[in-house]
Amino acid sequence: MIKRLVDILAASLGLLLMSPVLVPVMFLVWINDFHSPFYVASRIGRGGKIFKMVKLRSMVVNADKSGVDSTSSDDNRITAVGHFIRRYKLDEFTQLWNVLCGQMSLVGPRPNVQRDVDLYSEEERNLLNTKPGITDFSSIVFSDEGEILSGHEDPDLLYNQIIRPWKSRLGLFYIKNQSFMLDMKLIYLTVVAILSREKALNGVYKILKKLRIDEKILKVSQRKEKLYPFPPPGLTEVVAAR
Repeated sequence: MIKRLVDILAASLGLLLMSPVLVPVMFLVWINDFHSPFYVASRIGRGGKIFKMVKLRSMVVNADKSGVDSTSSDDNRITAVGHFIRRYKLDEFTQLWNVLCGQMSLVGPRPNVQRDVDLYSEEERNLLNTKPGITDFSSIVFSDEGEILSGHEDPDLLYNQIIRPWKSRLGLFYIKNQSFMLDMKLIYLTVVAILSREKALNGVYKILKKLRIDEKILKVSQRKEKLYPFPPPGLTEVVAAR
């Protein structure tokens, strides 16, 4: 009940405070190709239900028809304004509307597309037991997801091999340890990450260490070493196809 109340108050305030920034950017997106500045994407929410997630559009119209769901920083579908939107995570702020509607929460595991959820192991399906969120541990740890996937022919497969294994584990860990104070810390670190990714990662590391997460996940969360293929939770082999 408290979490929902905080979601409503924070989402309302966030949309109000960000409107002086979002409205001009929305205009720039629209004037670029005279199409809607919003990208309404189908995502899988709590209980496996599909909902429409609202994002500020950073790509060309009908970009999703390419069949590629993961986006690298060098993706030619990203528009000039889109690079600015992604750099400052402005596309995430419009998801506050989904929070107001009760489809998402401020903090929770990031929602995925149907094709990725279809690949979930039985253990990963526990991620669907709570509302998806705008931010969580993985949103900070992998805030450079576009750069990670840059230069690869199959970003969707690479995502499932080197990001999903840790993203899912961090999401499951959040669900087991979620609390009001943890949510406040993650919201704060999400803002910090826009200004200093290093400080945000250090903050996440301290939280995870205090909560005694598995050492392997803790090490990955520092992001000091190159990511490597690893099996998703509940599976014994690395994803070979997507």
